[in-house]
Amino acid sequence: MTVERFQIQVSDEVLDDLKYRLDHVRWPGQLQDSGWERGTELGYLQSLVSYWRDDFDWRAQEAELNRFSQFRSTVDGIAVHFVHERGTGPNPIPLILTHGWPDSYLRYRKIIPLLTDPASYGGDPEDSFDVIVPSLPGFGFSGRPGHSGINNSRVSGIWAKLMTEELGYSRFAAAGGDMGSGVTRYLAASHPELLIGIHLTDIGIIRDLLASQAQAELSEEELRYKQQAQEWISLEGAYMSIQSTKPQTLSFGLSDSPVGLAAWLVEKFRSWSDCSGDLELRFSKNELLTNIMIYWVTNTIGSSAHMYYENTHSLPSLGRIEVPAGIALFPADILLPPRTWAERSLNITRWTSMPRGGHFTAMEEPELLAEDIRAFYRPFRTSRSEQL
Repeated sequence: MTVERFQIQVSDEVLDDLKYRLDHVRWPGQLQDSGWERGTELGYLQSLVSYWRDDFDWRAQEAELNRFSQFRSTVDGIAVHFVHERGTGPNPIPLILTHGWPDSYLRYRKIIPLLTDPASYGGDPEDSFDVIVPSLPGFGFSGRPGHSGINNSRVSGIWAKLMTEELGYSRFAAAGGDMGSGVTRYLAASHPELLIGIHLTDIGIIRDLLASQAQAELSEEELRYKQQAQEWISLEGAYMSIQSTKPQTLSFGLSDSPVGLAAWLVEKFRSWSDCSGDLELRFSKNELLTNIMIYWVTNTIGSSAHMYYENTHSLPSLGRIEVPAGIALFPADILLPPRTWAERSLNITRWTSMPRGGHFTAMEEPELLAEDIRAFYRPFRTSRSEQL
């Protein structure tokens, strides 16, 4: 296993092919009296694609992403791309941040400097972190697994080796949301001796429901949450049903059509964010398109969807986790579990209800999330210094 420097360098051939496809879109129709309720709205997507074709500058975005220190290493036979930015404070805590779907490692772009160099943003230099942000296997610039079985649990094992064997950290912190929450929880369950603590912005949906206590043991608040989760899955979970059962079939269309890919992704950014129905209250066109481009130029929409299949069919059960956990809930996120539900499986030492923000926490409210991460880990810094 060798860590090598990495720079994003998309070929002109890939960009020329994309331009051709954007110039030759075959648009579907849309009912005159419908908007977003049946899926991505035609008028909005046409305006986004027009900007993508005529004004979006991938080379500028590529250069911006390449300002981060990026690396690749092969761990357990899988090439892992990751950002590794060193903290500027006197004793940075190593922190691995794990993204989910339909975002990418781009989720954490805004928060990285807030965590590595808090003093430059009005914070305390004592709160600094070494920040590691990998791309999940099958996502972005990491390798696409050539075999089955790469689920949240397997990824957590890869992360443990990346942090210890490749980067040389004996103990570290971990945080994540969406699929990244699952990876982080499996990491804490499988390697508690390595974890200082974990910070989560959600606690998952499906497996928590399937593994929940018997109805009679749940409080009224927990029963309401379980009902809300089941209703959400019924009304909004079609993407999960497809990606966890027939991801290969879906891959053909989304890998071939950049417009189809964009439609599949942006609908989730609108539905799951604190944007009140207006995507660009939270995300610029450049931000949305850069995330889409990471999937397009690497052709990883199919391999990313396969993670849902693996997490449904091959993921082992997860017991109670005793590693200290901090939870930050953002009000417009998919679901907001009651604390009692979360405490059934987690050792919660900090619980924060945020004033605003949605599912894409670090993209929507990076300052709020950065401060909560700093606050959660601050007591562990004291413990560490006393042990030295």
